[in-house]
Amino acid sequence: QNGVMSGLMQMLLLKVSAHITEQLGMAPGGEFREAFKEASKVPFCKFHLGDRPIPVTFKRAIAALSFWQKVKLGWGLCFLSDPISKDDVEKCKQKDLLEQMMAEMIGEFPDLHRTIVSERDVYLTYMLKQAAKQIELPRASENEPRKYIPAVVVGVVGMGHVPGIEKNWNSDLKIQEIMSVPPPSASSKIFKFVLKATVFGLLGYGCYRIGHRTVQFVLSMPAAQSYLQRLTELPQ
Repeated sequence: QNGVMSGLMQMLLLKVSAHITEQLGMAPGGEFREAFKEASKVPFCKFHLGDRPIPVTFKRAIAALSFWQKVKLGWGLCFLSDPISKDDVEKCKQKDLLEQMMAEMIGEFPDLHRTIVSERDVYLTYMLKQAAKQIELPRASENEPRKYIPAVVVGVVGMGHVPGIEKNWNSDLKIQEIMSVPPPSASSKIFKFVLKATVFGLLGYGCYRIGHRTVQFVLSMPAAQSYLQRLTELPQ
């Protein structure tokens, strides 16, 4: 539904998720599930999923990568086998180490970091600021002055997004640009055409070979040869 490349990317990330789950005995995203359970215990609490829709993020990330970067990223995700321990997870909670890991990601895939991390920092900040707006109390009449109370908001985000949210908090944010999906490039269109032509060509050739061998096999059967001989003996 969201495109072949987006589907493949999602499959690869599911593989990564399964790898982490196998190594740690717990699935990624547990903090969000816990937040949902805690929110259900608070009277009148509204639970809001405030991240950018996954299809938008995937399509923008894929569009930002060159062909060879896509191959390199896909190869790395396909053969991910590095062991992960709970101590490694605890080390990621250290700000310095986390920033070092983010810097390494920026150095290798700067466009991927921009679409998956930096743009979502902006989106998450915007959604948190919208949720944190003051709440207007109902008025008995139009003449009564407006009264507001502060909203109580608990934001649950990944550790890698905290520095970006702090950085963007006092900025005037616009999210229209980061919600659009750029059209595919000319090279991407050519690659898709060549890929489709290759697949259909191989399928067509395979069907031809199978059909050719099937016909030969049928014609080599005694019953078929006898039937053909009778046809040739019929008067014109």
